[in-house]
Amino acid sequence: MKTRFKPKFNIKKGDSVVVITGEDKDLKKPRKVLEVVIEKNRVLVEGVNIVTKHTKPSAQNTKGGILKIEAPIAISNVMLWDAKSHRGSKISRTREGGKLIRTAKKSGEVIK
Repeated sequence: MKTRFKPKFNIKKGDSVVVITGEDKDLKKPRKVLEVVIEKNRVLVEGVNIVTKHTKPSAQNTKGGILKIEAPIAISNVMLWDAKSHRGSKISRTREGGKLIRTAKKSGEVIK
């Protein structure tokens, strides 16, 4: 993705999110974000989009074999988890005292 400006996302590493579309869709189970790939608009979520990776033996992995790892999914397929309302919620961003504050639109609770 070639753009002039870096996109801004409401989801950060360590946030709790719910998967709203796709094979691993679960609107009631919050999962943790492991990594956000800004350049590709993707996010790596714990326990979602498990793929098999075949590895050759190397110095670190002497056996090699088949590994099951998480692959990134589109950031549009996840929604931030609102702990107060126990469901996914959209986010509003405001500045207070020079700091960016993220607030859940459903409950009005500040997200840390």
